[in-house]
Amino acid sequence: MTKYNQIGINYNQTRKADPHLTKRLSQHLQPKTDGIYLDIGCGTGNYTIALHKQKGISFIGVEPSTKMLEIAKSKCDTIDWRYGTAENIPLEDASIEGIVATLTLHHWQDMGAAFAELYRVLKPMGRMVVFTSTPQQMKGYWLNHYFPEMLQKSMQQMPTFEAVEKQLKESGFQNIHTDKYFIEADLQDLFLYSGKFNPSLYLQPFIRKGISSFSDLANQAEVERGLKALKRDIEKGDWEEVKAQFENEMGDYLYVVAEKTILINELPSNH
Repeated sequence: MTKYNQIGINYNQTRKADPHLTKRLSQHLQPKTDGIYLDIGCGTGNYTIALHKQKGISFIGVEPSTKMLEIAKSKCDTIDWRYGTAENIPLEDASIEGIVATLTLHHWQDMGAAFAELYRVLKPMGRMVVFTSTPQQMKGYWLNHYFPEMLQKSMQQMPTFEAVEKQLKESGFQNIHTDKYFIEADLQDLFLYSGKFNPSLYLQPFIRKGISSFSDLANQAEVERGLKALKRDIEKGDWEEVKAQFENEMGDYLYVVAEKTILINELPSNH
């Protein structure tokens, strides 16, 4: 977690809970006001706090970066912040009503072990909402035109939806469904493809520092070349043509929703 301890220093300058994303997370989560919910890989707690304050529900935020956890604690003292990983969650069995996982899936060390652990802590009939992107979707980012090596590395660390679905099912989750998310022009959370409609965002160093692909995966020489070409295309008006070449209907990111249902053979016997 060294890289996220480093990113965490200036993370909150560019990474804020987007109101629209928060609303969609809540719609998929369907939280109860009397339940306790888990934000796994909560980072500095942006979405944890937004959901907690808007809906008045109790949250536990679990995060492996001590720096990010420190920032989260300083921002809100009515949330239970805990050190842990998706593969080793410091919670009892069936103790959580629901789970959110926002742009954290690709940082997990073992997705199968993580989903099994999340299934363990989730109550029967509980719901989990994962917000992520897939390699298929990332192929549709116009960033590929300017930073092909960086995007290739980013795609390599992202699990496909098929892999996610397989691991969810093997862990016991059911009723799995998805909801595509397309970047909006007023997006407030400046993650990787946040500049879809505003390419000049990427020209600002402090924006790039808050994006792990730029801060951790990118080759500096490629970034400099890509930024030079991007700036030139913006000034000449050629960027719109590049963007048009990548337009698609796959969605830019994806909500994956899964439930821990009670199977007939798991019900207590009347005999």
